[in-house]
Amino acid sequence: MSEEPLEPTGTNVEGEAPDAEPTVETEEATVTDDSELERTLGLAGGLAIGIGTMIGAGIFVFPGLAGAEVGTAATASFAVGGVIALLVALPTSELATAMPKSGGGYYFISRGLGTLAGTVVGLCLWIGLVFATAFYLVGLGFYALDAFAEVGISIGGSPGLLVSALAVVFGVGFTVLNVTGTENAAKLQNAIVALLLSMLVAVLAFGLLDSLGFVDAGTPAEEATDVWSAVPILSVAALVFTSYLGFAQVATVAGEMKNPGKNLPLAMIGSVVIVTVLYVLTIFVATSVFDKDSLADAGETAMVEIGRELLGVPGALVIIVGGLLATMSSANASILSTSRAIYGVSKDALLPKWAARINLRYGTPHVALAMAGGPVVVLAATRQVQLLAEVASFLHLVMYGLICVALIAIRRDEPEWYDPEFRVPGGDVIPAVGAFASFGLIAFMDPLSIAVGAVLIAVTAGWYFYYAGDVNLKGAL
Repeated sequence: MSEEPLEPTGTNVEGEAPDAEPTVETEEATVTDDSELERTLGLAGGLAIGIGTMIGAGIFVFPGLAGAEVGTAATASFAVGGVIALLVALPTSELATAMPKSGGGYYFISRGLGTLAGTVVGLCLWIGLVFATAFYLVGLGFYALDAFAEVGISIGGSPGLLVSALAVVFGVGFTVLNVTGTENAAKLQNAIVALLLSMLVAVLAFGLLDSLGFVDAGTPAEEATDVWSAVPILSVAALVFTSYLGFAQVATVAGEMKNPGKNLPLAMIGSVVIVTVLYVLTIFVATSVFDKDSLADAGETAMVEIGRELLGVPGALVIIVGGLLATMSSANASILSTSRAIYGVSKDALLPKWAARINLRYGTPHVALAMAGGPVVVLAATRQVQLLAEVASFLHLVMYGLICVALIAIRRDEPEWYDPEFRVPGGDVIPAVGAFASFGLIAFMDPLSIAVGAVLIAVTAGWYFYYAGDVNLKGAL
């Protein structure tokens, strides 16, 4: 195989290279050295991907699960997750402004640490996003079930099967939407996030006023018991870290962002800060309204009952609609990012080249989207919420730690091409702490999740030795 990775340099709206003919006369083209995805995403689109992906699971699925474990101390768990995400977002921003290419963390690690690390991370990014997307779709199914119940539609038989069916249908739908163009998916994302934030801020504001005693919503005095102990707090932080995958997904579409030197850091860091504040406030309200047992009983849709306690039926309806929008937003953004991870790995010949084919009509990597959407709908049908969330967190934490290590390695090597428009202050301190925190949080996960993640890493390493052992990516652009 070639020692030089394929690197595209310009694509027209049809997905063809401007100075080359497509290799086939159908509505798809094999990627060539001078084809790439169009830069159609601005700062709003980047923030929408980051916030939209993170806000779904973090606010609408996890309050019941996290509050049931550690009570009000879940606010600390989400704060820990936000700090770790920020420690990684800063190094990722520097790398992304130096290498604004589709593929995100995979691209940075393969160029900084070599092909083996790049292959493991690239394939694990694909698999990790598949697990995360399946988790979001299961959450969407649970909220849809609550929506049916709220309007008086009785679900006979097994509600669990309906959750699985809805997750599969929406997974297929979002995959098809993304095939029709990044701009279409981004427009939907922007609209969902704008509406979602407006609804959420309104409910949170009332909940905070009630929690602080400024208004009386008539909520019972059932404040959750605190469990202020380091191990439970960190264990919950490991579970909910799936909530913080959105900022890195911005980096996976770096090759499609306008003015990446400015927009990438703003989108990644801004989305982490905004969402962390919303998480902490939401958990504070949730654990002020219900105790641990009530949160455990409500499970994935605890926020619906919290909305009902605060504002009656209108509050429950607002949260149901918000939960549907949030989980839709997360799933849509994740499928987009998953396909870009596959696209980036395939361009570098770590997967067969046909995986990076671009649809001539829409200018999107339709094969990669199929490879993203197919496994997602299979996993979504399992409804294993916590396992899906933790395996996704495990694989991403490995990638985040290696991103920080890659930044240190690239700075040490000082390649001529490395000229980022944004630099992390403080030398190597922040990336070193970010790497330590990312790897360290894995130790607090459920053993089954760690085992599944470790097997997946072993499989991806095996693929490298079988298929890509002669590819050299370190230092290449």
